Amino acid sequence: MKLKPLNDRVIVTRVEKEQKTAGGIIIPDTAKEKPQEGKIVAAGPGKLDDKGNRIPMEVKEGDRILFSKYAGTEIKIDGVEHIFMKEDDILAVID
Repeated sequence: MKLKPLNDRVIVTRVEKEQKTAGGIIIPDTAKEKPQEGKIVAAGPGKLDDKGNRIPMEVKEGDRILFSKYAGTEIKIDGVEHIFMKEDDILAVID
């Protein structure tokens, strides 16, 4: 399935973090929090201002990002979990 987000929305896949602590302790699945880091799979063209002019997005496909903990809506595309969110929910781009 191919999706193209509208306006200032993006589709993100979560990037899994290390499964061990620095001391070598393995964290079980039940104790793990969902990561707040992801990779943008698809991005919309940007939102429209009051005059109808398009404001371009600051992020693009392939960017690694940090997003707020409760951001977006979780969806499944071809059996893979993704998050559908607004650009405003993105906190930072990771270089």
